[in-house]
Amino acid sequence: METNPYNTGLDRTPANFQPLTPLTFLERAASVFPDHIAIVHGAMRRRYADFYRRSRQLGSALTQAGIGRGDTVSALLANTPAMLECHYGVPMCGAVLHSINTRLDAKTIAFQLDHARSRIVIVDREFMPVLDEALARVSVAPLVIQYDDPEFTGPDTGRSAPDYEAFLSGGDPDFAWLMPEDEWDAISINYTSGTTGDPKGVVSHHRGAYLLAQGNALTTSMRKHAVYLWTLPMFHCNGWCFPWTLSAIVGTHVCLRQVRAEPIWNALADEGVTHLCGAPIVMSLMISAPAAVKRDLDRSVQVFTAAAPPPEKLLADMKAAGFDVTHLYGLTETYGPAVVNDWHESWSDLAPAAQATLKSRQGVRYLPLEQLDVLDPETMRPVPRDGTTMGEVMFRGNVVMKGYFRNPKATQEAFAGGWFHSGDLGVMHPDGYIQLKDRSKDIIISGGENISSIEVEEVLYRHRAVEVAAVVAMPHDKWGEAPCAFVELAVGVQADANMLRDWCREHLAHYKVPGHFVFMQIPRTSTGKIQKFALREQARAFAG
Repeated sequence: METNPYNTGLDRTPANFQPLTPLTFLERAASVFPDHIAIVHGAMRRRYADFYRRSRQLGSALTQAGIGRGDTVSALLANTPAMLECHYGVPMCGAVLHSINTRLDAKTIAFQLDHARSRIVIVDREFMPVLDEALARVSVAPLVIQYDDPEFTGPDTGRSAPDYEAFLSGGDPDFAWLMPEDEWDAISINYTSGTTGDPKGVVSHHRGAYLLAQGNALTTSMRKHAVYLWTLPMFHCNGWCFPWTLSAIVGTHVCLRQVRAEPIWNALADEGVTHLCGAPIVMSLMISAPAAVKRDLDRSVQVFTAAAPPPEKLLADMKAAGFDVTHLYGLTETYGPAVVNDWHESWSDLAPAAQATLKSRQGVRYLPLEQLDVLDPETMRPVPRDGTTMGEVMFRGNVVMKGYFRNPKATQEAFAGGWFHSGDLGVMHPDGYIQLKDRSKDIIISGGENISSIEVEEVLYRHRAVEVAAVVAMPHDKWGEAPCAFVELAVGVQADANMLRDWCREHLAHYKVPGHFVFMQIPRTSTGKIQKFALREQARAFAG
């Protein structure tokens, strides 16, 4: 067999091979544009030189605290400068960043801390009470460091914990941070919503984060020095990798502690925002703001949204207000969005209803995603490109997760047949654009948050009045979708919607509580399986 004449017989050397990591983006930005504004937070302006210095200090301080390669550092933070510093400082010492959803209940947070084997938790003062409640349940004993955000005006928790700024000041600003030993080394762990059983820890690596961060810039046409408004929570898939993207294009992060209409419009006008991301609820919030809150803009702003497709009227209102909306799709397992509804110029000449139909499709793969398809999960063959035959959406490429942490069985199942199985059902249109049609795991996406119907059902089943419960998605003008609960009461026991709603609020995060309860005989198949498709139709009818 003839050997490849281009095999030089030489090993890789530091001269011609370096592991890919998005940490180098910040180093370059600070070296080339040290005085460019990297972060805006209220009245604070932080240059790239300072952003890099503080991130190195954090990496150094963590190292001094005994954190090293493969250790987990958790962050329970709002969209603040500290959260951005964690995206660099934590992996700079070889550790893995665990970003916690700030809306979770203590029980779920406790599970994540234990499962991830957290060594340190950096927590915003606002979230200290829920963290304390979570820590009372855990077997790990992480060091707690409290971040006092000057933009937070709430009450002091009275909790005595090391201060973030004091912790940071003990670090070396010239810290020789660690490159990954292998670009496939873990950079972060993010937990799924736990649609079947406990949440799964999705492990992302440096290579994937590097590639998707650059893919974001290419997909969103981000120019150098773009200005990005943080309406998307950074705890969502590491902010879809945008904490690293902005350093690649030497852009400016405009932090936003709370997603409210007035600060959004002020930032758009006063800070020159060019890009933002978020669920349709963010757009609704902006458009429905009082006239006195809205500001005139001298530029078009690029808006990237995921979750349920925005309604036609909302798209029209956004366009009239000067916003260009693009639909994205992805999962935690794909570092956030890895599919984009790439718009054709000729589509802009179509009627608004036709444009809305096209915008509702999820689209085509990002440049750094090698393969995207809709396959029959039984045969692993592509479904017909007819826009009607359903199959499972599957991914292949470098921006697919490393695997599920401490869960080899779930990892093997997810990668069966050499593809990542998304669990989402969709169709492939003749032009190669995919469109989701259903979610095989009955996830409800409300305001950009994933809600497990099974989790809500389990809470309802624990109420003595509930004999049978089934939860499905109901269309919602504000949140995109909201949980709708169908309930059969136990014989001889009375309950009403208010009683069950209060029960759910005691045991669930508030955004997971059903907004609508229906008491009825729940339809079943001949084998006794609940006919959720019929319930979804009823829920859509209730929504009007």
